[in-house]
Amino acid sequence: MELKRVVVTGLGALTPIGNTKDEFWEALISGKSGAAPITYFDTEKFKTKFACELKNFVATDFLDRKEARKMDRFTQYAMVASDEAIADSNLNLDTINKLRVGVIWGAGIGGLETFQIEMLNFAEGDGTPRFNPFFIPKMIADIAPGNISIKNGFMGPNYTTVSACASSANAMIDALNYIRLGHCDVIVTGGSEAAVTIAGMGGFNAMHALSTRNESPETASRPFDGTRDGFVLGEGAGAIILEEYEHAKARGAKIYAEVVGGGMSSDAYHMTAPHPEGIGVIAVMRNCLENAGLKPEDVDHINTHGTSTSLGDVAELKAISEVFGAHAKNININSTKSMTGHLLGAAGAIESIASILAMEHSIVPPTINHSTIDENIDPNLNLTLNQPQKREIKVAMSNTFGFGGHNACVLFKKLD
Repeated sequence: MELKRVVVTGLGALTPIGNTKDEFWEALISGKSGAAPITYFDTEKFKTKFACELKNFVATDFLDRKEARKMDRFTQYAMVASDEAIADSNLNLDTINKLRVGVIWGAGIGGLETFQIEMLNFAEGDGTPRFNPFFIPKMIADIAPGNISIKNGFMGPNYTTVSACASSANAMIDALNYIRLGHCDVIVTGGSEAAVTIAGMGGFNAMHALSTRNESPETASRPFDGTRDGFVLGEGAGAIILEEYEHAKARGAKIYAEVVGGGMSSDAYHMTAPHPEGIGVIAVMRNCLENAGLKPEDVDHINTHGTSTSLGDVAELKAISEVFGAHAKNININSTKSMTGHLLGAAGAIESIASILAMEHSIVPPTINHSTIDENIDPNLNLTLNQPQKREIKVAMSNTFGFGGHNACVLFKKLD
């Protein structure tokens, strides 16, 4: 069976550094940090008092007030980003065969804030369970793609992938394969997360996973730096329209890039820590290259998982050196999490959008906040430190890894 070709025809981004894909891109190449003191709740008793929140986002600017009240923030974000991506794709929703349009979405946690609010309300009450009737529909992780489909009438495959921080990358790979196999013409894919909450911050602090650089939040996310002390929690959504190539060409769609491969693997090592030698990461990148029919020397740019944790950054860069060998020094490597923070289940989608836009504009966004060399990191690697770099990008890779050892990797190629 000959596989169909799959292309990207629409993008939507709602991030801590920009509320549209264009704002997001401009912030990336200017090296803007999205980290700032938390405004959503009182952080006096928290070890970490900052995060990468959305800025100037009001749900009712985009959504009907009544509908917005029925949605957790992670679903609101999904709706806004997917609306932008659909508009960007110029799909004609009146003529398209909606039976062949699906929504496959990623969310690592889902409606955490909704769960938190309902349980706190119950704890403060008299013990009688007076829960909001929308509690469950707002909380469940699969509700975001459900709402996207309901709004647009898309009747193809509809579900959520949950693999912690790899969730939206897994969603994209599933979407890629559905279209490759001829089951769909178009899939809205990506991911969203809204974990900047009391429970989210408290839980990650308890794991000692978050930076505590409270005196300088904007410099706290510092992947590959010798003084990094943990990741910075982010929130938002990224949406990508994947489309069968002939279908896109027939309607004259703008094509950003071709999705040529997706790979998955498991560390099978530890609940939260990566294998120190990056064995699972080596496997996922090799799987992805094989799936795409590409050689290591074909890759020009890698947007790493690069969370700014002491173990994760080193393991991933060791894996890159192992997979790409001498060619590794020719690759522009970066971590856009240095600017956006870590969007958990939405990370793979947002970072894929960054990779696609880097390819389109021939500019690699920087890894900001680097000041101190880490002796455990190969100095020959080009980590695109502190300044964007111009270069032609024909093939870009995006890496995303999640608690539980979930690894996902996606390859994008400039259309021939």
